[in-house]
Amino acid sequence: MDLASMFLELLKGLLVSVEIFFLTLLFSLPLGLAIAFGRMARSPLVSALFRVYISVMRGTPLMLQLLVCFFGPYYLFGIPLSGSYRFAAVIIAFSLNYAAYFAEIYRAGIQSIPKGQYEAAEVLGFSPAGTFFRIIFPQVVKRIIPPVTNEVITLVKDTSLAFSLSVMEMFTMAKQIASAHTTMIPFVAAGVFYYVFNFLVAFGMERLEKRLDYYR
Repeated sequence: MDLASMFLELLKGLLVSVEIFFLTLLFSLPLGLAIAFGRMARSPLVSALFRVYISVMRGTPLMLQLLVCFFGPYYLFGIPLSGSYRFAAVIIAFSLNYAAYFAEIYRAGIQSIPKGQYEAAEVLGFSPAGTFFRIIFPQVVKRIIPPVTNEVITLVKDTSLAFSLSVMEMFTMAKQIASAHTTMIPFVAAGVFYYVFNFLVAFGMERLEKRLDYYR
């Protein structure tokens, strides 16, 4: 295999990695906010349930969660597995895992807002939903950008774990090419792709942080 063909195959894997990355963010960011609300619920039972969920998702390996999401339907309910479900299982596992991390980031951001702002909004006639989405949440977003950036960068690298379900993302593709042609070039190229991907993500998040850094 010549270098051009090798890079073309790696680019195909990169597109799968990018798809996993964006779909995970699409589902895990709003799900994380919902879990954060559950974690902060006034009901001790509801709060405890979400606390257990977060503990389990953060306390067990993502690779194990990938295997559970893929094989679970068959072993628990006898549902036949299909190759097309592999990618869906990856997105489900990644979204559930990262939602737990984002939930704690959201919770820290929400609880950092002084209670006086809630009281002032109530005096001004804002509804609870209006108070949160028009006053509290914009401030929360500003405060949580740095920890969210760390998780997003980690997500870029974690997409390589999709190899455990034989999803042909970039790392899996590099491993197959390297094994077939006994060369380290695919791993080096994959490392460069991951670095550039992370650099672009970090650059974008930094620009977003500066754009939101008003009143300074």
